[in-house]
Amino acid sequence: MKSNRWDDHYTEKARKEKWLARSVYKLQEIDRKFKLIHKGDRVLDLGCFPGSWSQYAIQKVGKGGDVVGIDLQVPKTFNPPNFRFIEADIESVDMKQLAEKIEPRSLVLSDLAPPTTGIRDTDAARSMALAGQAARIAQALLKTKGHFVCKIFEGETLKSFKTSISPSFKQIRLFRPQATRKRSREVYLVGMGFVLK
Repeated sequence: MKSNRWDDHYTEKARKEKWLARSVYKLQEIDRKFKLIHKGDRVLDLGCFPGSWSQYAIQKVGKGGDVVGIDLQVPKTFNPPNFRFIEADIESVDMKQLAEKIEPRSLVLSDLAPPTTGIRDTDAARSMALAGQAARIAQALLKTKGHFVCKIFEGETLKSFKTSISPSFKQIRLFRPQATRKRSREVYLVGMGFVLK
């Protein structure tokens, strides 16, 4: 019998493989498909708690790279030497101060999700607001040719959001990893080849 209604194959697998959360398999699948993370890369993980995306990124970038995580909650069991945590609210973070603290990034990741209400349009709008902020941070901190991964709840504004950030990237793709729960409306926008304006 399952101990939690959210437990599934990926939850069990994450426990066995010592990942901090099952969400790691989404990033792993995205990375395998689009080849986003390389040795020596500098990664920014927005909404990094509980830490599985940073954990995966640290392994991929190696000792020559680094990962900066931003969240209101500190990943408690994760503190490798090339990981730096900044406690901040993504929605109100000062972009100029952030750019002074963090050198330009090869990749910006956002697995941010709002607290859900169950009201489809409300949840989609809140998700889109977070995605918009993540995109603004990415546009401020990405190196030329850098990449951006962002979770979004599917809704009427997804197409217009994709269109609005398309000029900033050579290619934009939408992708739904297999590890996404069947009932979830989340999809990942992947922006590749940042074009510095």
